[in-house]
Formats: sequence, structure tokens, C-alpha cells
Amino acid sequence: MKIYISVDMEGISGLVDHTHVDSRLHNYERSRKIMTQEANAVVKTAFDKGFEEVIINDSHSKMNNILIEELHPETKLITGDVKPYSMVQGLDDSFDAVVFVGYHARASMKGVMTHSMIFGVRNMYINDVQVGELGFNAYVAGYYGVPVIMVSGDDQTALEAESLIPGVHCAVVKEVASRSAAKSLTPVKAQELIKERTSQAIDDVHSIKPLIPPDHPTLRIEFANYGQAEWASLMPGTELEPGTTIVKFQAKDIKEAYQAMLVMTELAMRTTFC
Repeated sequence: MKIYISVDMEGISGLVDHTHVDSRLHNYERSRKIMTQEANAVVKTAFDKGFEEVIINDSHSKMNNILIEELHPETKLITGDVKPYSMVQGLDDSFDAVVFVGYHARASMKGVMTHSMIFGVRNMYINDVQVGELGFNAYVAGYYGVPVIMVSGDDQTALEAESLIPGVHCAVVKEVASRSAAKSLTPVKAQELIKERTSQAIDDVHSIKPLIPPDHPTLRIEFANYGQAEWASLMPGTELEPGTTIVKFQAKDIKEAYQAMLVMTELAMRTTFC
């Protein structure tokens, strides 16, 4: 049995603002240690429950945050950037389950450090379903028939996960006070909760269904600024909807939609203030 773990940073216990998640700033080194510990909590539980192979994908920023020397020695780590499938790099139909650790709620939602890939995105849609990183990544897992069984993060992340994935288990490691403040469990207690919820999710794995994406999905991204939409619409096959900052792309499948999203958001980041 194989389990895939995608680990972001904004939803880790005790992390509440950019000083914790930016590698240039003073709280980052502390934060990456806690991030590694929370990943290890899932890893240890998975091995204890009988999984033979555990793959972790470092999914935050430049994707080289997790301290490999502190991971369970039998773990394999996907690390570094650029990755063709970013937060779900290496995920395929050989896995039995997926866990998201340290995830955050989508842009336009209440929650700690909420966003969707970049700060210039206001909303993303797959057909009529509003998604952020969590939802988009769960759709890719669903494309391969693999269920997302457990998500850790703040209370708003849990609400988002539960609205998309019936039966998913959630470990709420902090409660939102504002976008940059929370009431958090200590790392020790957060890791205990993550182990407990992961164990329950593994026991329940056969009753949690994959989030199956639509065939030939339409991706629509609403940007905060018209300039960002202009840049994104330079990608061939896109359409800038008149009178909006929404860029549309008709994809052959969710994998193509995912890569289109990556290209569009990278282009949008070229927009300058003036």
C-alpha cells in the first residue's frame, strides 16, 4: 500500500503570518522544523498502519522547506522547484490514499494566510465549482481515482475540505482570529491530533470517495487586477471574458487545466504596480 502526502506551510500549527513562511525572514527556520514534524506525524502513522511506501511532496513556495534529515528514514521526499504538477507532483493511480498537511483555505475565504497559488487570484473555478489549492489538488487525485482522506490546517480549511470531500477527516490545529492571527495548538498537541485523525482516516479509507473531476473541464480564474488578467490571457487557448478580470481556458482534462493554471498564475505575477 502507498500513501501520498502533500505538505504546505500556511496551515501548520503556530504559523500565522508571512514571517513564518518566507525563507528570508526570522521565523522561517523555526517554522520549517514544525512543518517537518507535522509531516512526520502522518508518516509514522502510515507506517504503523501497514503502508509500505510513503511519498511526501514539499508543496510550499520553492518547495525545498522540509528537512529531509529529520524525516522518517523510509520516507521518499519530492523536493524542489520547478515541478510540472507543483503541489501534486508524482501523484498517480498507484497510490491508495492522499493526505494534505498544513493546507490553508482558498482566496476570498476567511482563514490564516488565505490565497490561491498567488495573491493576485481572487477566485478559481472548475466549471461552476469554486476551488483553491485544496480543491484543485483533490481533483487531480480524483482523476487517478485516489481519495483525499485527511486534511490538516485551520478551522476554515476544514470547512472547505468537508464541503468538497464527503467523509474526509480533518485535523484542526488552529482556529482563525484573523488572516494573520489564530488560537493554535502547540506543535506537540497538533502532532498528536494529526496522528489520531490520520489513523481514523486510514481505517475509513474505503468509505471516502475520490473527488472526481469533470470531463473536459472549463478553468476560469478571476484575477484581482486587469493587468494580471491581461498577462494570463497571453497563454494560447485562453479567453479574457469581456468586462471582467476572468480568464477562461477549456481543458481536455483536469491535468491540462492544472498546468494551465500554473502557467496563467506565473504570467500574472509579472504584473507590476505601475
